[in-house]
Amino acid sequence: MSNNVMVTGAGKAVGLGFNLVLRYLEAGDTVVATVRKPCAELDELNQKYEDKLIILTMDVGSTESVNKAAEELSKVLDHLDILINNAVSVSPDCDKGFFEADLDYIARTVDITAVGALRVIKAFYPLLKKSEDVGLIMNISSEAGSISKCFRTNMIDYGMAKAALNMGTMNLVNTFKDDKSINIFCVHPGWIRTDGREDNPAPLSSYEAAEILRELFEKKRHDFDGHRFITNYDEDYPF
Repeated sequence: MSNNVMVTGAGKAVGLGFNLVLRYLEAGDTVVATVRKPCAELDELNQKYEDKLIILTMDVGSTESVNKAAEELSKVLDHLDILINNAVSVSPDCDKGFFEADLDYIARTVDITAVGALRVIKAFYPLLKKSEDVGLIMNISSEAGSISKCFRTNMIDYGMAKAALNMGTMNLVNTFKDDKSINIFCVHPGWIRTDGREDNPAPLSSYEAAEILRELFEKKRHDFDGHRFITNYDEDYPF
């Protein structure tokens, strides 16, 4: 059975979001790709998968924008089956250490990455509830969001944002605990060449990583008992 799948943060052709869109399209699903600004590569995909791809403009940093996008989508789709929160922000000082980084960047990174995902879930929840199967929410986190495994002295904004996303996920696990029509996880997607460079030492291209995740998400769809923070290979990861 085909799914209606929504992927946020899909506007970068070498990125994970775009390649998740591509993998789901190749699998025969209907896909909603959300972007903050136009993406030429998505427009090209739309020519090939015209009846299967919906491009939705949405700024996850704005509640008004997210609510408007949900209203627009509800006019063309009657339900969502899978929601993948992939949109992320990193600051220009992400690679700097504590004493060098401008700490004023942190709040925006957390707002886009963590609060943004919650805005999206809240706005699109009614469409997820209408799925004939379990409505699955997958929040793309990172090993950098693990507090107990933290080893870095840089990436302060990114790590704090992903840790906040993990906390938001667990709050919603508790919120939905008596509702078996909605399931939610946060997932470390693996080490990926999201910059598209062949000399990047990461072992996975975004296209390869996307298929691993697509298969994982379907596997976890009805798992209400497992650990909520998992890796792309379905291993439990510590919060």
